[in-house]
Amino acid sequence: MLLFAPDIPMSADEFRLLRDFVYQHCGLNFTEDSKYLLEKRLGKRLQHHHLKSFKDYYYLLRYNQNKDQELSEVVDLLTTNETYFFREDFQLRSFTEEILPEIRQRKEQIGDRRLRIWSAGCSTGEEPYTIAMLLLEQPAFADWQIEIVGTDISQRVLQIARKGVYGSASFRTTPPSLQQRYFTEVEEGKLRIADRAKNLVTISHLNLFDAPRVGLLGRMDVVFCRNVIIYFDLAAKKRVIDSFFQRLRPEGFLLLGHSESLMNVTNAFVLRHFVHDMVYQRPALASAFEAKP
Repeated sequence: MLLFAPDIPMSADEFRLLRDFVYQHCGLNFTEDSKYLLEKRLGKRLQHHHLKSFKDYYYLLRYNQNKDQELSEVVDLLTTNETYFFREDFQLRSFTEEILPEIRQRKEQIGDRRLRIWSAGCSTGEEPYTIAMLLLEQPAFADWQIEIVGTDISQRVLQIARKGVYGSASFRTTPPSLQQRYFTEVEEGKLRIADRAKNLVTISHLNLFDAPRVGLLGRMDVVFCRNVIIYFDLAAKKRVIDSFFQRLRPEGFLLLGHSESLMNVTNAFVLRHFVHDMVYQRPALASAFEAKP
């Protein structure tokens, strides 16, 4: 068995310093048994800066004039960004066949033809572009004003999302007809998303723990946040889910990953049982939380 042998070992005190610092910044939670992971991944930054200890690196993160840029490097190293188009098909069927018709009926009754959707933790962009393609396939929304906002804390993945160019791994579950309709080959093995889908999506950098900036997003009809809160502890989950609640319009929907739930996190949402999936919905009248502007 191969064992990881760090060039510079991380002491228990250094682990706690860095772990707590990362947690306060973005909510990523690392238990004691994941010390090796921080040691291995952040060790690369010690080499880059020619530092002799993780404590020196901690001080760099706290006090260096380029600390914000370095924190971005840390987030890139510690997060996993695996995703692909049309992920979790059963949930997307609920979105197109059950959620969208319900929203459309409700809004048309008051003459509102605007739809705002937030892809929180959008990684390299496959999710918001999937939502855009699904909406373009809905004739009933052809004359609607649609805005899809994709955000992520990692600058590296956002660069890929903004380019909108993808390799074969991103298309593992993409229906061939949609791949043909919405993508153009730009080089061998690389496809670019069509402008009509790309133009519906805005890609932005956002830390879900930055409450003032999250508040600037405005109100949403649907929030997708799939396979993100699994990296948070309970306190961090409560904080992020509360921010989703505040950003959702009354009767707006929250779609989490298939392994994620709000059990023991909050009872502010109603769990709707649709044909293809179960989805959380903000009630028409806020009860557990007071709506904030």
